[in-house]
Amino acid sequence: MAGGTAEDHRALLQALLSGHVTSILDKLDAAAKPALRPPPPEVSGFRVRLDLQGAKPPVWRRLDLPGDLTLPRVHDAIQAAMGWTDSHLHRFRTGRDYRSPSFVTTFDVDEGEDGVPEDGVRLDQLVSAKGDTLWYEYDFGDGWDHVLQVEEVLDDRPATVRCVGGRMACPPEDCGGIGGYDELAAWVRSGYDDAQLPEVFGDAAQARDWLPLEWHPDHFAVDEANAALSVALAEPVAVTGELADLLEQLEQRGIRSLREVLGRPSSHEPTDVTDDEAARLTATYRTLLDLVGDGVALTSAGYLPPKLVEQLAKRVGITEWWIGKANREDLTPPVAAVRETARALGLVSVRKGRLAPTKAGVRTREDPQALLAHIAGRLPLGTKEFERHAGWAALAVAGSGVPAEQWREQVSDLLLAFGWRTDRDSYSRPPAHSPTLDVLEELAGAARTGWRVMGTDLAVAAAARSVIGQH
Repeated sequence: MAGGTAEDHRALLQALLSGHVTSILDKLDAAAKPALRPPPPEVSGFRVRLDLQGAKPPVWRRLDLPGDLTLPRVHDAIQAAMGWTDSHLHRFRTGRDYRSPSFVTTFDVDEGEDGVPEDGVRLDQLVSAKGDTLWYEYDFGDGWDHVLQVEEVLDDRPATVRCVGGRMACPPEDCGGIGGYDELAAWVRSGYDDAQLPEVFGDAAQARDWLPLEWHPDHFAVDEANAALSVALAEPVAVTGELADLLEQLEQRGIRSLREVLGRPSSHEPTDVTDDEAARLTATYRTLLDLVGDGVALTSAGYLPPKLVEQLAKRVGITEWWIGKANREDLTPPVAAVRETARALGLVSVRKGRLAPTKAGVRTREDPQALLAHIAGRLPLGTKEFERHAGWAALAVAGSGVPAEQWREQVSDLLLAFGWRTDRDSYSRPPAHSPTLDVLEELAGAARTGWRVMGTDLAVAAAARSVIGQH
């Protein structure tokens, strides 16, 4: 109707209002849906070139992809190989034109959009021969448009996604599209010449703080791309219940952080803990239960008696690093932390001014394996939603085998992904503190090491995984 007269336009409008052209609209709607080939009887693979449109010099990656890779996994591969952080929405479409038939993501479906879901659609249903293309758009604000073109059909299915070549670094996220990227690249290539500083920054210091660490537009390393692909495409360990719900919620929003934690190789390791390891992990709690015996009277203020505080501090190693006298619970926080986590785990309780072991405490205090099993069965601790989310995050991170000094940072990252924020602003990561994390640190020897647990404790990681596996 672009060349139609005013009368033509009025006639079309009248027909639309009267419902006489619904069949035409139905045909247009049907034509807008992407066409899918049936999956081939034998799975092969494709060597493809992935180009970021509009980038000069070209920013590209060459990838070997299994033909049966689903579109969500192709999305993961593109994100990892390019160097994006999966922080925005995306869309696959079948042509260069933005009106070309496209697929809807799980986020689109949740928002009520109709269309062909990308879930379950395989790459080999969309491309089959040299020269075939698939288009991928990322971040609808900055508008990063990519084209994936088949360079070669491989006889054998690649065992995994692999990057075999590429050029140039991925643009920084949220830099303003190709125009903003060009300005940043020119400034960095100039040696950070103030005359070429992009106008969006107040000064060079602000710009350098904003840029990814050591980012240079001309840098690309195939080994780094393959390392990122290995992490991004690793299948997460099977989870159920509340943790599975959290994983699903994040994946529906296109956030991969929890999936990547659960996909780390150590997350798939066994959950067995030897008798010696169980004795070491539970030593602090068994010492407390031994000192409490059948029960001990608390002070009038509700604290442990000074003599017991001294004995506990000495036997678990607190006196080796604590600068105080370690004879008053209210002035010795590491002792208070041991009692508080033991109470939260259901090992001790207070009644009528006495601290006494619970039935579980009596039953397990002479049996490290039984005690460790009881502790695992109580985790994650807390009834409030934040406490439980923080607890699951702590268990996932610890179970993935990362060093203890990285636990809190990674837990905070997951809490931010879950949607938790600080009162200060909507961007700062929430603190990682949770009763579950306190217990994991006690198992790792916090009382003995001055709360500075370091390195990877394989037994603690196995204990954390056992919690994940039994829910």
